[in-house]
Amino acid sequence: MRGSHVRSDYWDQPAFETIRPRRLVAPLVFNSAHSGRVYPERFLAMTRLDHLSIRQSEDAWVDDLFARAPHLGAPMLRAHFPRAYLDVNREPWELDPTMFVEPLSDRFNTTSPRVAAGLGTLARVVAENKPIYRDRLTLDDARMRIEGIYHPYHAALQTLLSEAMSAFGVAVLIDCHSMPRITRTSERAAPDIVLGDRYGTTCAPGLVDLVETIFISAGLKVARNRPYAGGFSTRTYGRPQHGVHALQIEISRHLYMNEVTLARNEGFEAIKMLVERLIFTLLGLDIAALTGRRHIPESAAAE
Repeated sequence: MRGSHVRSDYWDQPAFETIRPRRLVAPLVFNSAHSGRVYPERFLAMTRLDHLSIRQSEDAWVDDLFARAPHLGAPMLRAHFPRAYLDVNREPWELDPTMFVEPLSDRFNTTSPRVAAGLGTLARVVAENKPIYRDRLTLDDARMRIEGIYHPYHAALQTLLSEAMSAFGVAVLIDCHSMPRITRTSERAAPDIVLGDRYGTTCAPGLVDLVETIFISAGLKVARNRPYAGGFSTRTYGRPQHGVHALQIEISRHLYMNEVTLARNEGFEAIKMLVERLIFTLLGLDIAALTGRRHIPESAAAE
């Protein structure tokens, strides 16, 4: 079953969608927030980049890699809007003051390291530090995207996690991402996979260990939290003490696609099969037991 959400002035189709399983079999929620690849003409007219350059910030094809999750019994939330247009893995008002015609008040977060890097809620640049816009934006541009898409997106994600908690007494967010190929810069080999749990604070260690083992058993090199410890979603939703776990998975793009053309390469099917094995394994776990949280049915708790 599919539930599609939210149009804005820029969009003539849903900006994102929730893909639900026929039957919910486990407390897992998969989120692909950066794989959107619908670029409205009005947005493209605002940019100084060609159609390929503007796509360099995409987690291209990640939603396809994890697409089997709803068929196997877990919901998936995926963006259709591109990351270059709106980044829902940031704080809602993490904005660069140099991008706007109007001055930004103190209510906006204008000084974060992400803003300084040009990668706020509305990004200033794409990969390789290429500026996106021809001209400065108005605050109405930001409000339309944040109030019209960002907040509904996170409301949909929170709904899925709440449904998992209600059904199973625990919830696990798998935040699905890709990363540029990391070149070796030290004695440590460059990772193919980076698992982010905010240095052990957002997910049960046993769950992270299992995910790491699955990737290592496929011959991949896995790192934890370096250089990606988990973004806004991992940090915000990961509350193990309250039964909600969040793990960010970064897959190196060179494993499954050409990083220049964004075309799938010969490794795509192998990585997709590995991801499906991961999903299947996670769905078969007794996650409540693994995370040390016993599920008390709502009917029993009310007695």
